[in-house]
Amino acid sequence: MRERPLILVVDDIAENVDIVTTRLIATGYDVEIARNGREAIDQAYRVRPDMILLDVMMPDIDGIEVTRRLKADEAMRAIPILLLTAKAGKDDVVTGLDAGGDDYITKPFDQATLVARVRSLLRIKGLYDTVQQQALELAALNQDLEARVEKQIRELERARGLKRFLPPQLAEMITAEGSEAGILQHHRREIVALFCDLRGFTSFAEIAEPEEVMDLLKAYHAALGPLIHEAEGTLERFLGDGMMVIFNDPLPCTDAAARAVELATLMRERFLTLSQNWEILGYRIGFGVGIAQGYATLGRIGFEGRLDYAAIGTVTNIAARLCAEARNGQILVTHRIATEVADTAVLDAVGDLQLKGLSRPLPVFNVKSLNRPAF
Repeated sequence: MRERPLILVVDDIAENVDIVTTRLIATGYDVEIARNGREAIDQAYRVRPDMILLDVMMPDIDGIEVTRRLKADEAMRAIPILLLTAKAGKDDVVTGLDAGGDDYITKPFDQATLVARVRSLLRIKGLYDTVQQQALELAALNQDLEARVEKQIRELERARGLKRFLPPQLAEMITAEGSEAGILQHHRREIVALFCDLRGFTSFAEIAEPEEVMDLLKAYHAALGPLIHEAEGTLERFLGDGMMVIFNDPLPCTDAAARAVELATLMRERFLTLSQNWEILGYRIGFGVGIAQGYATLGRIGFEGRLDYAAIGTVTNIAARLCAEARNGQILVTHRIATEVADTAVLDAVGDLQLKGLSRPLPVFNVKSLNRPAF
């Protein structure tokens, strides 16, 4: 950025150059000099002046041709050109302006008039430069804004994907830290698995209209789904009327068994209201839960464009088998879960159950109630 405007003075007569240069320097401008048309073009590209005072009548390349060549270049087009001419003929003036000249003054000229014309054109050039600088700054801001928006969109997409199976607060934390790649890689961990589904749903689906089935599932998921987030459980999957929730992964928690049992009791209470409304419509639907604890391998499964977070291991099968054995309103848990929540829940021993796929019976307990508020 120049402190003072730079003016290129072009004239083949040394006396004229001296007069104009002296007055411009006295007025506060810096000056560069060219003695002919070719030198004018070279100087214009070299110093990039803020303005050009250009004599029209010069040998070889006259001022009009210099103007035409400079104005043909977009990079030079904004530099104002004040034509100096000894001719007062209308045609000469029109030719110069048509070539791209911004103004003209005839010789001999009053120096005060010359300075006034120079100031006027420099003022216009200054406004143009300001607009150009603002346009560059705006373009930079827009580019930065586009980059920020693109980053936010990527983060939203990541968060949206994570929220499919993680509590919102956990998904937002992982998104902010950008650490989901490590967390969601395959790993082995002890978890608590909760499996729940509806009793009598298959019979209901056989006789009900598809729209009725979808409405029932929508109400069921809407009522019980938020409880999973409140418990900070990981929704591993939907299976029609069934849901698998795991605790202690991806992030560990010290009270996984207690959280799972508390979630199950809240689900049962919430479902009771739903079932009462459905009975009015003639739907006889029940609800059962199975909970187990053990080791599993966890991580992302699927393919690009369709990924899920899954837990693979016997513990999830046991939870599903217990759920299948549960009658309406029962929350069946393994002996280990019963031991973990003995101080916080009221349980009944169901006895040893032979679960499908297991070689020996397991001692099973039913959670009747909690003896403290959930969560």
